[in-house]
Amino acid sequence: MKKRLHVERRTRRWQEQRWILDAVIATVGPEWDQGRIQSKGSRGGSEGIAAFRAAAARMKKFNDIGPEFARAGRRAEVRGRAFEKQKRFVSAREQFITASLLYASAQWPYFDFDDTVAELEERMNATFAKYMKYAPRPVRRVEIPFGRGKSLPAYLHLPHPPAKSERFPVTVVTGGMDGSKENMVAMYGDPAIERGFAVLALDGPGQGECPGRGIYLTPTAFQAAAVACVDWLCDQPEIDPERIVIRGSSFGTYFGTQAAAALANRIKGVSATGICQEPGAHTIFNMASPTFKVRFMFMCGYEDERKFDTFVKGFDLRKVAPRVKCPYMIVAGEDDQLSPVEHTYRLFEQIRAPKRLVVYESANHSIHGGPAAANGENRETMMFDWMLDRVNGKPMKSELWYIDASGKANITPYKK
Repeated sequence: MKKRLHVERRTRRWQEQRWILDAVIATVGPEWDQGRIQSKGSRGGSEGIAAFRAAAARMKKFNDIGPEFARAGRRAEVRGRAFEKQKRFVSAREQFITASLLYASAQWPYFDFDDTVAELEERMNATFAKYMKYAPRPVRRVEIPFGRGKSLPAYLHLPHPPAKSERFPVTVVTGGMDGSKENMVAMYGDPAIERGFAVLALDGPGQGECPGRGIYLTPTAFQAAAVACVDWLCDQPEIDPERIVIRGSSFGTYFGTQAAAALANRIKGVSATGICQEPGAHTIFNMASPTFKVRFMFMCGYEDERKFDTFVKGFDLRKVAPRVKCPYMIVAGEDDQLSPVEHTYRLFEQIRAPKRLVVYESANHSIHGGPAAANGENRETMMFDWMLDRVNGKPMKSELWYIDASGKANITPYKK
C-alpha cells in the first residue's frame, strides 16, 4: 500500500505513533479503534461477514488494510460475474454487494483521493450497480442537487415495489468518518426496511465519493445537505413528505443534530448513536487513535494541522441546539472513548424539543462492552422502533434513560 508523503506527515501524532499502531494491529487485528468487520461485512449477509473476516485475518499492519480489502473485493467480484454468467442471480447478488462493501472499506485507510482510491471507487460503484440489478427489492442510485453544479450521491432503497399511489415513510441515513452509502442498508433483514421505511443512504459532505468531487465537510455543511435531501425527497412520488426521519451514527450524531436545526418541523425526528458531540472534538482528535484526525482532515480538505486545529473549534453543537424543533433521541455509551458523555448531557439541557437521551452503563462508543450493552435492549431495535413511532404520530415524553448493568431502563423525566 503506497501512501503519499504529505499524508504520512499530515499530523504530528500520526508520525509519532505510526510504529505503535502497526504493533497494535499485529497484536489485536484491524479493529484496534472500533468495529469495522462485523458492522460493514454484515450488510452483505453471511457471505459478506465471511469475506471481511478472511481479509482481516491477513492484516498484520496498517498498510495491509486497504490492499487486503481490495483483493477480497476482486475475488468476490470475479465470483459474482461467474454466478451471473451461470444465471445464479441470488448468488451473484450476494457476491456483488460483498465486493462493493469491500471496495468501500478499502478506500478508508488511504486518507486521500488518488489514482488508487479513484479505481477502488469505480469498482465499488460498478459492483453495487450489479447488486442493484439483482437486489431483493427496488434500489436506485440518485444524485441530490447541491448547488453550483454539484450533487451528493445516494441510494434510495424501497421496502417493496410501491402499489399504485403508495407512499413510504423514509429515513435519511448518514454514517460517520468510515461510513459510506454502500454500507448503510443491509441486503437482508435491514431494520428500517423491515419496518416499512424507504431509506435514503447518503454520502454527505466529506464522506464517500464527496471528497473526490470537491465537496468537503465544514461545521455547518450538513445543514445545507439535509435541506437538499428533504427537498429532493418531497418531489419523489414514492415518498410521503410528511413522514421523514433522520438516522445517524458516530459523527452522524453531530451531522444529525445540524440537520435537525436546519429542518425544524419539516421532519418527524432524529435518532443517532455513538456520540461525537464534544465541542471542538478534542478527545477524538487528540486522545484516540491518530487515524481519526488524519482522516477527518482529508474529509475537510485540510493539509495544515495548525490551520485545521483552529478550524475544528467551529464544530460546536451548542450554537444550534436551541434551534432543534423535532423529536430528538441520542443513544450513548457511558464510557464513550471518543466523546465524553458529559458534553451530551449538557447539550440536552439546551434542547427544548421532545427528547430522549439513552445512556448504557459502562458501554463504549459502539455501545459494546459492559453488561448493560449485553443485557439491555438492543440499540438498533430501540432506535428503529422510536423512529417508527415518530412517523406514526405517537406522542413522546422527554426522558433520560439509564440502562444499568442488569439491563433495566431507569427512566427520569426531563423538567419542562
